[in-house]
Amino acid sequence: MTRNLNILNNFNILYLEDDDALLNHTRDMLSDFVKNVFAVKTSQEAMQLIQNEHIDVIVSDILLENENGIDFLKELKLEKNIFIPTILTTAHTDTKYLLEAIKLKVENYIVKPINLKELLNTIHDIVLPLMQEKEIQKNSNIIRTISAITDSKQVEVVKSIIDNLNDKNELVASYSDIMQKVSISKPTLIKLFKELSEKKILVKVAHKTYKFDVSALSDI
Repeated sequence: MTRNLNILNNFNILYLEDDDALLNHTRDMLSDFVKNVFAVKTSQEAMQLIQNEHIDVIVSDILLENENGIDFLKELKLEKNIFIPTILTTAHTDTKYLLEAIKLKVENYIVKPINLKELLNTIHDIVLPLMQEKEIQKNSNIIRTISAITDSKQVEVVKSIIDNLNDKNELVASYSDIMQKVSISKPTLIKLFKELSEKKILVKVAHKTYKFDVSALSDI
């Protein structure tokens, strides 16, 4: 099956590996395909990153120095209720570890030495449904937001807003930035932003920064 690896450049990968050479080598290879690779050596660093960055997929070694990737996933999922798709890498085919991985519903595992094509294909198969789900949600948000406004000229602006939301569901843009992308007058654009703000769909949180609140669409 031919996979479109270009979709990987929309996703952030957390890579946990205690071997410096392998960590750097795999990070450098992945960085050519994905949006960001956050490469760390300990589960403590990994946990801190997860709390501060948007992570789409975790790639973790099982046997780390003085710790265990399985225990890290247990803490993540069972104690902190954080569920991020995970690929385990291991030089061992120890049944105990694989059974533990199955219990934790780990998406896949790769036996070392890591084959880049196998790793990329595995990440692709994990993120493809995530991307499809995001696309469905985005289209739903567009439809529901459009139904909340009255001027048909504003439809293209709504599409542009949703297409340009960052990982935090924020739009960072000025009126001029939007007018460069969409043919619309400034009064009409201001009217749209005011209308969306009144409905708490798009709320200004900082200079040129607006928060798109999906929950506000629930009443539409």
